[in-house]
Amino acid sequence: MDEPADEPSATEALPRRLLPWLVAVAFFMQALDTTILNTAVPSIARALGVAPLSIKALLSSYTLSLAVFIPISGWMANRFGTRRVFSGAIALFTLGSLLCGVSRNIHVLVACRVLQGCGGAMMVPVGRLTLVRAFPKSELVRAMSFVAIPGLLGPMLGPVAGGLITAYLHWSVIFFINVPIGLAGLYLVYRNLPDFRETSTPALDILGLVLFSSGIALLSYVLEVFGEHRLSDAAILMLLGVSAILLATYGVHAARAAHPLLRLALFRIRTFRAAVSGSFFTRLSVGGIPFLLPLLYQVGLGYTPVQSGLLMVPQALAAMSLKMTMPRILARFGYRAVLVSNTTLLGILVLSFATIGAGTPVWLIVSQVFMFGFVSSLQYTSMNTLVYADVSGEAASSASTIASTAQQLSLSFGVASASLVAALFVPDRFHTVAPDMIHGIHAAFLVLGIATIVSTIVFWGLKAADGDSVSQHRVEVPAA
Repeated sequence: MDEPADEPSATEALPRRLLPWLVAVAFFMQALDTTILNTAVPSIARALGVAPLSIKALLSSYTLSLAVFIPISGWMANRFGTRRVFSGAIALFTLGSLLCGVSRNIHVLVACRVLQGCGGAMMVPVGRLTLVRAFPKSELVRAMSFVAIPGLLGPMLGPVAGGLITAYLHWSVIFFINVPIGLAGLYLVYRNLPDFRETSTPALDILGLVLFSSGIALLSYVLEVFGEHRLSDAAILMLLGVSAILLATYGVHAARAAHPLLRLALFRIRTFRAAVSGSFFTRLSVGGIPFLLPLLYQVGLGYTPVQSGLLMVPQALAAMSLKMTMPRILARFGYRAVLVSNTTLLGILVLSFATIGAGTPVWLIVSQVFMFGFVSSLQYTSMNTLVYADVSGEAASSASTIASTAQQLSLSFGVASASLVAALFVPDRFHTVAPDMIHGIHAAFLVLGIATIVSTIVFWGLKAADGDSVSQHRVEVPAA
């Protein structure tokens, strides 16, 4: 049972209507940080003396650390209280940002990004948990919708901000801007955020955490070094084998444990299984697109960081414009039809990026990116809501944890996979000329587009009525 600690301050310290604003600030900081680096990749690579494709570790290490630590965020909030964990997450994120800004070595920078990710892993799920416990169900949808806006503004402002900072300031400013925001947020959260916690919390599944985290981290490392010629083929195969054993052992452990880190039994539910696995494979294919496009624009086509950032804006604008029409699309056609057709269209759009070259007019690039933003937003929102279609209220927390973990893993692996595919077609990544970079990235788009289309197989297993409980399928939709 949940109960607020330190009453009455838990509910009276902050007017409830202001609580979503407080959580939204933290969400915006986390969302901005996941995209602001994309347009700065070439500049950071030059400053640190590494190949642009090698900077993938800077991006994937952050999302990987999110995936590794998200599973324990709910347990920590239940045990130590939402206020303490949320404020601690902001403090850790701010410290990691400061250390990233003063780093001048790629390995140190990656390590500090992992520290940032540890804080980010706690901010988003604990913030949502606070809203769930602070608002009645009748008001929860509106509160959740409000705090979702920063997730859309971050991808829109991040590339532009990264481009402007890279063009006119030092790249380290990208990390330093988090420091004053983080300090202000830390003060407000610690003084005002409600402090909810469980009256009794099961022991943390330490064995499950070690098995799962080790297996995932090892798998990610293999993806990072594959194609870099730092390890022999035999060593890579051995590491892959160890990773597979660790993850398989966790699967056996989770089936037997009374309170496992991740409740894998939820995968017996058809809609949950299709939503999580479909989301994973789709994001695995398209998660690296925000990494590849700035490289294509800047290294291949010679655009400035600012121009590159502006070319990413249409994707976020399209995603925001869909929020009003997405429920009507799902209500009219249903989840199965939408996900099968939309995934295919998403793959076709990824394939179309392989046509972007030196002679492509800007208006055509903007049109392609806008369409990609619209279709990808529909894809992600559909998959995210389908997760809860047939999950009971008791299992909603576990379902959310698994879905969030799989999402972050796929984004991390997506960046690594996109970089790996591009590197296979770029003959010399350290002395790459524009035509070679364009050729390599075009080949990556072709491979990733085909993989996206193939991922529609996952959604063919759905039934026509699946997801009706969350798509408001019974709502009357006027004929066109």
